[in-house]
Amino acid sequence: MLEVKGLNAAYGRAHILYDLALEARAGEVVVLLGRNGAGKSTTLKTLMGLVRPLSGELRFDGARIDRLAPFQIARLGLGYVPEDRRVFTDLTVAENLEVGRQSARPGAAAWTPEKLFALFPNLGRMRERRGARMSGGEQQMLTIARTLMGNPRAVLLDEPSEGLAPVIVEGIAGTIRELKREGLCVLLCEQNLHFAHAVADRAYIVEKGHIRYAGTMAELEANPAVREQYLSV
Repeated sequence: MLEVKGLNAAYGRAHILYDLALEARAGEVVVLLGRNGAGKSTTLKTLMGLVRPLSGELRFDGARIDRLAPFQIARLGLGYVPEDRRVFTDLTVAENLEVGRQSARPGAAAWTPEKLFALFPNLGRMRERRGARMSGGEQQMLTIARTLMGNPRAVLLDEPSEGLAPVIVEGIAGTIRELKREGLCVLLCEQNLHFAHAVADRAYIVEKGHIRYAGTMAELEANPAVREQYLSV
């Protein structure tokens, strides 16, 4: 569903990503692990067209997307949940969801507000609450739900557990597992290794813009040397 080959990206003269290669399939959760500044978020932003690659191939469901604008990529069915959430604070929960609405698309789960309120019961109890009056965890749920209103076939999640209470993190993990059951492809950035173990099938470790490890979560769990070298603080 998602395929990256030879990806190089930069911010001005600062080269951030070096010949990255990765893939993620439908019905699979793949996590990008690494320390702060490793290039994880830049990878997602480049896939979404927010950072223009210097070189490389980016494919979504077989189609080249590396020269498309973000709105064109979104219309193809790639959803993006940014790290800083970006809810519309003056709009209610219901209105935020309407902003994200797109038509149903072949091969994608069809999401409605009622289906999303079943997935996020807390949101269902605050439909008329404005975004400015929501906690960080509630805003994270709303941002994911708003993205799902676009009926995506794949979702990019940037640090979904960061700064959230453990009970909220557990709920987000359950949501990601439900997206997998719905057949979505999920690619996420994460620093919380415990959270990654709870949701992901496979992992890539990014260090200084390079892929240093690729394998299943079980293989990573059985390799303390790799965890110590690339993930320890």
